[in-house]
Amino acid sequence: MKTTRWRWATVTLVVVVGLAAGGYALYSRVRPYLHGSNCEVRTTLGKKPLDLEQAANAATIAAVAYRKQLPERAAVIAYATAIQESHIRNLPYGDRDSVGMFQQRPSQGWGTPDKLRDPVQSTSKFFDALVKVKDYLDRDLHDAAQRVQRSADGRAYAQHEPDGKLLARAFTGREPAAVRCWFSPDKRTAPRRAEAIREMRRAFGSRLQVDTPPRLLGGGHANASARDFDAIRVTTPRLGWAVASWAVTHAQMYGLTEIRYDGKHWTVDEGHDGWTGDAKAPSDKVIIR
Repeated sequence: MKTTRWRWATVTLVVVVGLAAGGYALYSRVRPYLHGSNCEVRTTLGKKPLDLEQAANAATIAAVAYRKQLPERAAVIAYATAIQESHIRNLPYGDRDSVGMFQQRPSQGWGTPDKLRDPVQSTSKFFDALVKVKDYLDRDLHDAAQRVQRSADGRAYAQHEPDGKLLARAFTGREPAAVRCWFSPDKRTAPRRAEAIREMRRAFGSRLQVDTPPRLLGGGHANASARDFDAIRVTTPRLGWAVASWAVTHAQMYGLTEIRYDGKHWTVDEGHDGWTGDAKAPSDKVIIR
């Protein structure tokens, strides 16, 4: 009788342990999505959480800086300004007639509201004004930003310089694989890769070259159709990681499922894990699916 009870106890324990292990595995799988969609920037300066909109806008700021061939310091000033003005969000409202990431005012000659709500155009306008500030690279950040924005209290921009530097390191590609994003399966959208590539080239500039159709690569994709992905040719690692970060932050918007570059890849199924090893991911082009 005792032997039978012992056996039943053993079986029960095994079942409980098995269920617990299975439950933990399921929890581990869905845990990243319990708090919704998100992104994280992690560099040697620290880490910063962003939502998908903030991350996409931050990537656009870096892209426009590349198009205009501006130094990293210009991006730092733009980030600090956008954090103060809108928390890097594309706002449809603001003080008086201010709109967009930089809270630019149509009544002050910045442009029409619809153009100022376009992150690429509003960022371009910010940089166009910034480079007209004499010696802006040598000025204190709040001074340079205030000469562009002419806000009520320009000193407020200074507090965001550390975050501006962190974001610039990540999104301009100084530090590789520094941006990761994830979102739950119910937030996935239909693939619109062609639109993503057009928007990417609008932000980075037409000099960004796309192989069409791209050549087939190894790494498990040898049998894939040449139209299954696009290959963005890059000339430097920094540009490559800026492009890769842009793609990751826009993945949910355009239904992108995989980004491969420089020995690493990001996939939509494992987005919370960030960039993982991929020995055959090329270093001369960013692969986007």
